[in-house]
Amino acid sequence: MSGVITVGVDGSEHGKAAADWAAAEAARRGMELRLVHAWVWQPLDLPVTADTEAQQRWAETLLRETRARVTARWPGVPVTARLLPADPVPALVAEATEADMLVLGSRGHGALIGYLIGSTALHVLRQARGPVVLVRSDGDPADGRKEPVAGRGEPVGGRGQPVAGPAAPEEVLVGVPGAEEEAGAVLEFAFAAAAARGASLRAVRAWSIPPVFAWSPASMRLADEAGGLEPLERKRLADVLQPWRERHPQVEVVEHVEVGSAAQVLLSACERAALLVVGRHASGPHAPQRIGHVAHAALHHAPCPVAVVPQP
Repeated sequence: MSGVITVGVDGSEHGKAAADWAAAEAARRGMELRLVHAWVWQPLDLPVTADTEAQQRWAETLLRETRARVTARWPGVPVTARLLPADPVPALVAEATEADMLVLGSRGHGALIGYLIGSTALHVLRQARGPVVLVRSDGDPADGRKEPVAGRGEPVGGRGQPVAGPAAPEEVLVGVPGAEEEAGAVLEFAFAAAAARGASLRAVRAWSIPPVFAWSPASMRLADEAGGLEPLERKRLADVLQPWRERHPQVEVVEHVEVGSAAQVLLSACERAALLVVGRHASGPHAPQRIGHVAHAALHHAPCPVAVVPQP
């Protein structure tokens, strides 16, 4: 781990929310905050043509003002700022490999761009080899609900540390992958996030009744020994969580097993979540770049920041 949280800023309200969230997270974890803006000259679609010097001055001013704002609010956090002379997607993907996490606003300039397949955030998300957290601005909750979602109004302590308020969310919510070998990176991120907040961790496992042709004598024996399908799923979840509970004994864990699709079960459990953590299969050099239906649903509908963690 590098001890660095990197956030991409672009001047939008969602970018500001991402910077604020990343600064608060850096304060919690005792990490460095790195502000980046990826910029290459291109003509702007404006009545008055802006030259390359004007665009560069705008980008430099954006970084300077963002740094001043987060430093004022979180004075204990070391902050650096870099202007990246490259196209945004490859530049941010490269940044994600060097940091503990990359934080982005979940939308760009405009009401719908964050939901479009061609948006910068989604392109970065598909290619990043490290965790990416997507944050919406206050006043832009998913599904039209009137509640803040970026910082949740966390008060700030004397050393820049967020302190719990009476209405602060109390949980980190994590979707636990079905295969044990896929869960490690997701659970590592989720337990660390919960420990940094002093929050409980709700570990969610969704399951469904398998079709008849999927049954085998071995699977039937396992279900019988566990006392049924649901107890079997509860045992599998407990077994996956056990090593991580031993590494993070200070984190209270709530085990949540429910019948249904993973996306539906996770979204229904989001009410008290400060952060939702989901996995996605890392794309190989020749594999299609997909984020998966669970991450896709979370990014569209979760009312809190969403961390997407690559898994094997």
